[in-house]
Amino acid sequence: MTKTKYSQTIKNVREARGLTQDEVAKKLGMSRPTYIAVEKGSRELTVSEFDVLSGVLGVSMEELELGMVANFEKYKQMILLYLRDSGKAGIRRTKLAKLVYLADFAWFYYHLESMSGMLYRRLPYGPVPDMYFRALLELEEEGKITVTTMDDGDKVSYTYHESTSNKAQKFSAISNEEEELIHKISSHWKGKRGSELVNFTHNQLPWAICHENEIIPYSLITQEDPDNIF
Repeated sequence: MTKTKYSQTIKNVREARGLTQDEVAKKLGMSRPTYIAVEKGSRELTVSEFDVLSGVLGVSMEELELGMVANFEKYKQMILLYLRDSGKAGIRRTKLAKLVYLADFAWFYYHLESMSGMLYRRLPYGPVPDMYFRALLELEEEGKITVTTMDDGDKVSYTYHESTSNKAQKFSAISNEEEELIHKISSHWKGKRGSELVNFTHNQLPWAICHENEIIPYSLITQEDPDNIF
């Protein structure tokens, strides 16, 4: 773990949550000076302290360790933007997951930061965040998307659409430049099958060299061929 990186993340998240150093120190069972040393990066946290701190701050241990905290609402807006681009056709679940992945990793390739901050895990069908299915469920419960299912005998496929009532939503968390990148990725993969996109992500360096179920480091995409980003 990189001390400077996670210590600054801890400070940023604590301040965003409106918590004082004294409040967090008490939760961790340490003195305020000791906790200040943690935020300065001069005192390492134990695994058990990391576990407690992640609960206090409401972020995962992986996010703290990697110095990257996800913007879940922005991630949901990215999903919605792709669905809006797809129009009446909608997007199947596996393909949709890969499209959002491409936006996050392509944005990191060009700007050295993730668009949403989500952590992607190396799974058999490609890179997917742990929160992907929760995002879809919440969007459906909020009435922002609809889902249609089709049973072809071997498996059930799920296709998602933006709901008519959500068409007026503005994507406030997404910048114009980020939106432009998503439109480019949408256009590039429009009309192509999800299996083609799965094969594409499997041939990219980040998925290829990581182990199953491992969190994929964003930095790996910077070593990818420029013509193989999305």
